Amino acid sequence: MSGQKNVTPSVDGLAASLKAAGNAAGQEGGSAKPGGGLPPVHLWNPPFCGDLDIRIASDGRWFHEGGEIRRVELVRLFASILKREGEKFFLVTPVEKVGIRVEDAPFIAVDVEASGQGEQQVLRFTTQLGDEVTADAEHPLRVEQPSPEAEPAPYVMIRSGLEARIDRKSFYRLVELGCHHEDWFGLWSGGAFFRLLPSADLA
Repeated sequence: MSGQKNVTPSVDGLAASLKAAGNAAGQEGGSAKPGGGLPPVHLWNPPFCGDLDIRIASDGRWFHEGGEIRRVELVRLFASILKREGEKFFLVTPVEKVGIRVEDAPFIAVDVEASGQGEQQVLRFTTQLGDEVTADAEHPLRVEQPSPEAEPAPYVMIRSGLEARIDRKSFYRLVELGCHHEDWFGLWSGGAFFRLLPSADLA
């Protein structure tokens, strides 16, 4: 719109906007800070302000203008306002939305704990940023394998279209926990069976 002011996106600006949103929510008895629950990104619909030179590498590390963001608190803050729309990723505050690049998945699942057996099994994943999620119908597991020769790429849904790639050691453990069901090799968790590979491919 002609009356809209152009906003130059910046890391500091994003942090300040989120802090302001958190303070306002606190005055109203709520919270927009990760420590008090995730910010209500789904309720925010700010104008797009352009792309910011932030990249999430395939190993889960965050980079800004070529340099790694080593402040874990800042990475967690930005991860809490991450939003996916189609194949694009954005950082969203109440007043601005900026595009960033994600090489693979925005999170890495670095650990998995299994409890129960068979159809009662529950798989709980932890990401590199401390997010925890139980694989179930709302947080499905999937595996991508472009060709039989390619190494499988396993993922688990963390929230709202944001996935974590499961690291190698955790995937090997999952394979050990897998079973065959209706001609598929896969995993039970949270009352759901997740197909990983056709049983015939493992024969």
